[in-house]
Amino acid sequence: MTEGSKSVEVSRRIEAPAALIFEILANPQRHMDFDGSGMLRGAVANRPLSEVGDTFTMKMHRLGRDYLMLNYVVEFELDRRIFWEPAPGDLPTAGGNPAKVGIAAGYRWGYSLTPDGDDATVVTEAFDCGPDKDGQTLLREDGEWINGSNSVLESMTASLERLEKISTK
Repeated sequence: MTEGSKSVEVSRRIEAPAALIFEILANPQRHMDFDGSGMLRGAVANRPLSEVGDTFTMKMHRLGRDYLMLNYVVEFELDRRIFWEPAPGDLPTAGGNPAKVGIAAGYRWGYSLTPDGDDATVVTEAFDCGPDKDGQTLLREDGEWINGSNSVLESMTASLERLEKISTK
């Protein structure tokens, strides 16, 4: 992370093995199943992630508009860690500048999994937020978005609750 960056994390112990949880996290088609933000509308492709360098595109909705985000997998450790850096996936999201489509936006989302016994895992969702294009921090000190949209902490907590429900069926 760069100077001016903030990191927000939420953890939850889930009564499921890390391999099962990781399989869900590494499948972009499953992300809507555990999205606690209400922003995801679906994955563009139907293939699981398998290594650093993989990409996936998500259909999104926020602040009254639909858009695309291209995501670059930057950390991948099977059954332990998966992180990606989002980038504008369409012209409106890139502020109308075609040169910015596909250029990482300066933040990253991801999950760390720590086995806790034979069939339980502590899952930590992390959002590492760098400054925006003008050098301003996107999160307040309390971990909330500067623009006042949905709560990052509440969304992450809800995502982990939903992940637990689908992992322990």
